Amino acid sequence: MTKLFGTDGIRGTANIEPMTAETALKVGMAAGLQFKRGSHRNRVLIGKDTRLSGYLIEPALTAGFVAAGMDPFLVGPMPTPAVAMLTRSLRADLGVMISASHNPYHDNGIKLFGPDGYKLSDDVEKAIEEAVDSDLTGQLAESKDLGRAKRIDDAGGRYTEFVKQTFPRGRTLDGLKIVVDCANGAAYKTAPTVLWELGAEVVPVGVSPDGFNINDKCGSTATDFMCSQVVAHGADFGMALDGDADRVLIADENGILLDGDQIMATIARAWHSSGKLTGNGVVSTVMSNLGLERYLDGLGLELIRTQVGDRYVVERMRSGDFNLGGEQSGHIILSEHSTTGDGLVAALQILAVVCAEAKPVSEVCRHFEPMPQTLKNVRIDGVDAMANQNVKNAIASAEAELAGKGRLLIRMSGTEPLLRVMAEAEDEAMVNRVVDDIVGEIQKLI
Repeated sequence: MTKLFGTDGIRGTANIEPMTAETALKVGMAAGLQFKRGSHRNRVLIGKDTRLSGYLIEPALTAGFVAAGMDPFLVGPMPTPAVAMLTRSLRADLGVMISASHNPYHDNGIKLFGPDGYKLSDDVEKAIEEAVDSDLTGQLAESKDLGRAKRIDDAGGRYTEFVKQTFPRGRTLDGLKIVVDCANGAAYKTAPTVLWELGAEVVPVGVSPDGFNINDKCGSTATDFMCSQVVAHGADFGMALDGDADRVLIADENGILLDGDQIMATIARAWHSSGKLTGNGVVSTVMSNLGLERYLDGLGLELIRTQVGDRYVVERMRSGDFNLGGEQSGHIILSEHSTTGDGLVAALQILAVVCAEAKPVSEVCRHFEPMPQTLKNVRIDGVDAMANQNVKNAIASAEAELAGKGRLLIRMSGTEPLLRVMAEAEDEAMVNRVVDDIVGEIQKLI
């Protein structure tokens, strides 16, 4: 069976398998048949980010869904969380986002959402993979039952109003100057609009997509640009979204970056003090800093860790009735508002706290000193580095040195051929050394 799905949908280099028109067509057929239920006209909502290859993948997926007898609703460039929200709002049977999130323009991906707005389970993804590998000819719609595609022109306005409703009623952003870096991606229109309509003085950057510049030296993967703009414009707050706007990182008035851990700490403290936080804790991944865990413990809250991937965070939140979770990288899930990470909604929750406390962001949003943490990525392209004895020895040595003092985490990326090596402890020199030793042994194999 062809393995298509990773930790966040299907992803790869555009026009190379699996991100080809042929495979997108088959995925459309297979997913369409999987979610075609009942006698009503079945709908699939399709959004995308600003990559050039969206023009390749969107029509191929559309054709596949039409062949399966579903009606595609096309919303154009739209944030991933907007697709999840609109799937529910428009009572669609399936939602699709064409995006490779924070990856460069030459990559693209397909994310699928069920009618409830949540990402698909492993079992459903496996069923779609099996269907892609099979002959679907006899299951496709008859000529009279083909789907009909249509454009939804007001999707951006629907999402804008939804996001504004998540901000506390009666409160505004009047008097705040905000830099918003949209990464030349899916939120290049909606994010500045929401902030302006809530009263902020907005400095929009990364809002001129050309098909090639998504995430290019801007956005949440290149935050130096946003931070520098905060200082240059004398802004009170900065926020950097990624290409599909499901993650956000922020900066204080001094241009100092605050990651997803600090964002979760800020919201957790505010919600806990107001009685709004459920589950008596926060759900995050193995990547979150020990500093966050210790800070939450001081508040009497628990940090529950999952494997990397916002879908796993969401699954744990749902099973344990938590309403706050996320990742250090800036995926923040607020289940009272969204079924997936929403960078814009998360930023508004932070701004609500800033407005309520009437203090600078640097005083409101920095709650702990992060424990020294080093992460290095090694591109391995098919090399089984973890089976090498020298690599095993370096890992064993690092684990022995960190025992009782910190953590070591080594994992494959779910979206790229990268091996990620991370360590954290109070001794920064030791952390750097053990990571360098392991990475050095891996690089010898390449």
